[in-house]
Amino acid sequence: MRLGLLIAVVIGILAVGLAGTRARPRPQDDSPGAVTAAGLPRPIRPAFTPGRPEPLGSTRFLSRWAIVRRPVIARRAPDPLSRVVASVPRRTPEGTVNIVRVLGHRAARRGRLWVRVAVATLPNGRVGWVPRSALGGYGTVDTRLVVDRARLTLTLLRRGRVIFRAPVGVGMRRWPTPRGHFYIRNRLTRYAGPTYGPLAFGTSARSVRLSDWPDGGFIGIHGTDRPRLIPGRVSHGCIRLRNADVLALAKRMPVGTPLTVR
Repeated sequence: MRLGLLIAVVIGILAVGLAGTRARPRPQDDSPGAVTAAGLPRPIRPAFTPGRPEPLGSTRFLSRWAIVRRPVIARRAPDPLSRVVASVPRRTPEGTVNIVRVLGHRAARRGRLWVRVAVATLPNGRVGWVPRSALGGYGTVDTRLVVDRARLTLTLLRRGRVIFRAPVGVGMRRWPTPRGHFYIRNRLTRYAGPTYGPLAFGTSARSVRLSDWPDGGFIGIHGTDRPRLIPGRVSHGCIRLRNADVLALAKRMPVGTPLTVR
């Protein structure tokens, strides 16, 4: 009987030893291709290594714009009872989606967010406030277009550096190209032909003399079938380029680009 009890104790000790051997973890293998007992690849350690911190890029040359999601009234102040500045339609007279240049924002009563925008209406240069909910997501550009009426030149800058320059035709003295700060509203190919060249850009600027023209007398930037007249004061207010130049501009200038006419 003592012999049987001794044998049982020995078997119990051996069983505990074997169990301890199975439960003992194996050294971790983090090498590529190593697998767990379940057949799954082991995670690479560390799973994430933060990179070197870098400062955010400068926003000095960035401008914002937004699509108009629904027709809206622009007001003098961020208040639904403020005086009306202009109606902002969802589509342009040319049938494209309308955009506005974003100049700022402000949270008003009850946390409602308003956006200060440039509006395409007479008199030129008007700004107003619209509810943020009337606009789509913001787009950004780092370009700026400058038209010099005295020197008859068009200059495109990116982050403050000149990337394109060309001679232009501007409005005659009787129908001048308006001065001021505007933006490029759309890019148009439906007007392609001898008169307007291969393509045109619509701007937010409007002629103060020809507001009764079709589509409201908006100022365009386009090609021409009379390149020999450029540079010069030859148009009814639009900005004309030689066809090769307007195509070169189109490769570099996105919609939403701010426009300064001086």
